[in-house]
Amino acid sequence: MGDDAVDSGAAVTGRARLTRAVALPSFGLLVASYVVNSMDRQVFPALVPHIGGEYGFTPGQGDLLVALCTVGIGAAGIPAGFLLDRFSRKAVMLAGILIYSVFTLLTTMSLGLFDMSVYRALSGVGESLQGTALFAAVGAYFFARRALAVGGLNFAYGLGGLLGPLAGAGMDGATGTWRSALWVYGLLGLGFVVLIAALVGKVFTEHVGRDRRPVRVYEPGHAQDGLLNRNVVMLASVAMVVGVTMYGYIGLYPTYLQEKLGFTAGQAGLAAGMFGLGALAGPVAGWLGDRFDQRTIMIAALIAGSAVGYLLFNGPTTVGPQVVLSFAEGAIASGFLFVNIYSAMQRSVRPDLIGRVSGVYMASFFVPAGLAGYLFSALVDSTGWSGAGFLQLTLLPLIALMALLFVDGASAAPR
Repeated sequence: MGDDAVDSGAAVTGRARLTRAVALPSFGLLVASYVVNSMDRQVFPALVPHIGGEYGFTPGQGDLLVALCTVGIGAAGIPAGFLLDRFSRKAVMLAGILIYSVFTLLTTMSLGLFDMSVYRALSGVGESLQGTALFAAVGAYFFARRALAVGGLNFAYGLGGLLGPLAGAGMDGATGTWRSALWVYGLLGLGFVVLIAALVGKVFTEHVGRDRRPVRVYEPGHAQDGLLNRNVVMLASVAMVVGVTMYGYIGLYPTYLQEKLGFTAGQAGLAAGMFGLGALAGPVAGWLGDRFDQRTIMIAALIAGSAVGYLLFNGPTTVGPQVVLSFAEGAIASGFLFVNIYSAMQRSVRPDLIGRVSGVYMASFFVPAGLAGYLFSALVDSTGWSGAGFLQLTLLPLIALMALLFVDGASAAPR
């Protein structure tokens, strides 16, 4: 899959484009690498009880280790965007995979809380570098189907979120050590460094696309205003809210199901796991986002998410409905909102700013997400489960809806 396997037709930017027979396998390899990224990220929370038992960590310290990875992802977002101005997307992507893989392996050698905290935060930094470069590359190459391409990557994230903990639990049981999953995922990451370096060409990763056709999807009217134009600022604020609502409850949701509703550990795990499965709705969300006004889709998703969030903590108390509600929350937040906010932000800037705006998105989404669990916990302590669910999962999305009203989605001019 080298840079010479290109289509003879002219690209919209003047750059040659890969033939479909080469572009799709390149995309598939990058998608597979993102599955492993998600597996690596999502397995750690499932391993925390065993890790805490070995090291004597308190539950709060275990939560801190999980949060540090998420904060690392967000904190590296904007620096990653600026790195993409100086280096190729492929180089930043490879550096990110290498960093998170190495620090995943080092996590297995931790001496205590301090060095494990550093390793988890830096693992998040690496995952952020890969994700920022990957979303920028895929969004630019498939510019005419940008939301669908972003949805495909989100599908990979959901698949990894489903497989990572399951495979990790299996390896833990088979080997008797929580370290086995991190060894496998870290080594898989290093393998993808070699494969992507050898097989994915820069014709794919460095492409800069621009639509030439009239479109019916969300298109900004002020893309020429630079990076922090009105649309980007408003969409970033919505991303912050979605990050807080998505990650705020999921850490404590199994506790709520077991302590408040009397679910067994297995029932609570099933219901919580359905949230991650909801991310598999990403391709459908992207397909719709490429064909209809994305602002309308996001407004509808926020309203639906607000209703589902209310019902999670103030509605049905049996297993079946909670499983359905948890899946719906994941599909709305991680599928429809994540995909359409991300692709809309990319469409809100000039093609040469896609890398930087991807970094803005990562920071806007993941930094608040890393702190959201502590906010939800504090709300539970002060207002109870029902009050916390209403304030963080119902009221906040409606506030974000107000920001979308200031997003310019009316323009249908060719890009």
